[in-house]
Amino acid sequence: MKNRKFLRRNWSKHSRLGKRRKKKQVWRAPKGRHSKTREKRKGYPIKVMIGFKQPKKPKQVMINNIKKLEKLKGGETIIISKMGKKKKIEIAKRAKEKGIIIQNLNVNKILKEIETKKSENKK
Repeated sequence: MKNRKFLRRNWSKHSRLGKRRKKKQVWRAPKGRHSKTREKRKGYPIKVMIGFKQPKKPKQVMINNIKKLEKLKGGETIIISKMGKKKKIEIAKRAKEKGIIIQNLNVNKILKEIETKKSENKK
């Protein structure tokens, strides 16, 4: 379902309701007797209803050592913090074995680079 931003009816007319004030631009349920939004009239802002909730995204975990990586299960997503190349390579290998997705690192590219360097050193 399309992600919608539900806003109060006249938010663009008054400063106290959110005109040029992002923090004030929030949803409030219409309670007025003659409110067109409450009656779900055509051409008026849509009312919050069941079915507009977005599916939850999997949590991303920050990793800075191998011990934290070992605790995770396959299929989870991680973000690698700042660290040296040796540690990064080791984490990338373990993550690929476990089936963990690394958000801010191209695992295949790094592992391919290492293999090419090793083959060059042997020659």
